[in-house]
Amino acid sequence: MLSRILVPMDDSEHAEHALEYALDNHPDAEITVLHVVGVPSMMMGDAVGLSLEDDINEAAAERATPVFERARKRADERDREIDTVVGIGHPARNIIDRADDYDAIILGSHGEDWTRATHRFLVGNVAETVSKRASVPVTIVR
Repeated sequence: MLSRILVPMDDSEHAEHALEYALDNHPDAEITVLHVVGVPSMMMGDAVGLSLEDDINEAAAERATPVFERARKRADERDREIDTVVGIGHPARNIIDRADDYDAIILGSHGEDWTRATHRFLVGNVAETVSKRASVPVTIVR
């Protein structure tokens, strides 16, 4: 039985499906939703924007708020509670670095920018990278 599950979420529908799957199939597990901000891009957009903030952690938390609100709504619909945590930087690296603190990772098959060639080139497929490198079992949900 899984007691602690990490569910990385971005703005994608796939990520919401992953959270719903975790909530529905693991009713006794503690679920933590991770949102990573400051993703590298060709123009360094989000990463540069964060670095210009006076308080990077506060800015990251603010950017994660909409994702966490949707996650809490999904949990509330199932009469469940979730924990939330914000990561800064590369999504796959953030997920993999936290893996040892959980029994499993459940994530969506594609993120919000999965069709953009530049995103796939620079960041790679997060789900694929996590499934290959994580130290705990990984479930990928469509």
